[in-house]
Amino acid sequence: MKKLSKIMQEVMEITAEIETKYPELYKYLDETPFHVCRSEVKEICKDDLEEYLQTLNEQLQHHIQTHINSKT
Repeated sequence: MKKLSKIMQEVMEITAEIETKYPELYKYLDETPFHVCRSEVKEICKDDLEEYLQTLNEQLQHHIQTHINSKT
């Protein structure tokens, strides 16, 4: 299993990639649902962060498949 710091680093990296390479997708990230923690304790939960990372990856792959690959 990944450590929380590693997951956060991956989220930052994919967000930066989307911002620089796919600005047309970046503007929609504010609409991506993300809960810092669904438990009673208000702290960053590893499971929620992993789910958010997965969502970012899926959005990026979908964007590439439907917008970038269709232009070639």
